[in-house]
Amino acid sequence: MQYPGEPDDRCGVKHMHYTERLSLRTEGFCDIRDITDGVLGIRERSNITEGLVTIFCPGSTGALTTIEYESGALHDLKGAIERLAPADGHYEHNERWGDGNGFSHVRAALMKPSLSIPVVDGALTLGTWQQIVFIDFDNRPRKRELVVQISGER
Repeated sequence: MQYPGEPDDRCGVKHMHYTERLSLRTEGFCDIRDITDGVLGIRERSNITEGLVTIFCPGSTGALTTIEYESGALHDLKGAIERLAPADGHYEHNERWGDGNGFSHVRAALMKPSLSIPVVDGALTLGTWQQIVFIDFDNRPRKRELVVQISGER
């Protein structure tokens, strides 16, 4: 679903907002998905050439970041996350709710639910080997709806 914003004509600059959702199904347990192409497509449809892309994950067990999306780097990231917030650790959340995903909430809080990337000359300013990834930390498969909002000028 698309939500094109109205131009803001303050100071003679037409500032636009464009919002679209990116849907994906995940497996949980540190499932890392490359969403770069989806975000690039949304930027293209927005026609915004100068501004900022913000990607947000509604929910408290998912996160967004960038990484070189290759098996070695992904393995290393998963290992680092496991050392920071072990899946088999003791979590008060599990004691209170009994759903066994306390580690998921801690991991997501450490990694953060949003990511912003500048748009310059119609392109996201990603490095050569830098991809945008969504990480699902929950302890079950999920259907996720990420919000991608682009603000800037056409």
